[in-house]
Amino acid sequence: MSRPGRKPQGAELVTEMDGSETARARLQQIVRALAGQTSVPEACAALDIGESRFHQLREEALQGALAALEPRPSGRPARPAEPGAARIAALEQELRERERELQAYRIRLELAEALPGLRRPDATVKKTTPPARRLRTTPSSEPQPQPPPPSKEVPPWRPQP
Repeated sequence: MSRPGRKPQGAELVTEMDGSETARARLQQIVRALAGQTSVPEACAALDIGESRFHQLREEALQGALAALEPRPSGRPARPAEPGAARIAALEQELRERERELQAYRIRLELAEALPGLRRPDATVKKTTPPARRLRTTPSSEPQPQPPPPSKEVPPWRPQP
């Protein structure tokens, strides 16, 4: 009695997979051992490895297959953000704020032009007075003592003419 559909391929599916020849041979022997087509010692002899290493490879292969079959979120994965996307977003936000400020200033200007009598009297006059300036005296600005003018007298140590 035959079943309709494709014939099971088993370990022969591995030959069509991407990977190195060594990795495909190892996976093929692991699948055959799991399917009961060959024994563990026969698979170890075909791969020229010990049984403990075969069990380690089988565990890694099954763990990798299990990890690949974990449920993932449906849909296309999100694109990674462009490197300057955050900077662009910050600049766009700043631009929107500046445009709002500009609009507010334009409205104030229109109101000031339309209603000149409503201007506050204190808005144009600055009430603060500048601090009093005081003259500083620096050593260079003080008058220096002048040496006495030379006298016409002849010093005693000089002979008189």
